[in-house]
Amino acid sequence: MTKDYAAITRDISAYTAEMRQLVPQTMQAFSGLSKSAGADGAVDAKTKEMIALAIGVTQHCDGCIGFHAKALHRMGATREEVAEVLGMCVYMGGGPALMYAADALRAFDQFAGAAAA
Repeated sequence: MTKDYAAITRDISAYTAEMRQLVPQTMQAFSGLSKSAGADGAVDAKTKEMIALAIGVTQHCDGCIGFHAKALHRMGATREEVAEVLGMCVYMGGGPALMYAADALRAFDQFAGAAAA
């Protein structure tokens, strides 16, 4: 089964838009937390996105994988950088992490291919 990460992120985005209507304060707080946690600081924003992707892989979250792979592509991450981070996921998470690491590489490639098209 090949996952379409552009479709996954699009579908989730549609429902998070609904969530913004239904629970605006919660969604506003989440957005603020995301911006604050991901901002450049002692650790740069790209490294923080790599960490977020790794957490998405180890937590088996397709949406997280899609959104963070897309963000990393936008930030100029290379396939090799992403692969090294995914290697750490496999090291720390074993076989289940390997399955999601492969999907994360697929997600990155899908977003890179969409940008090239």
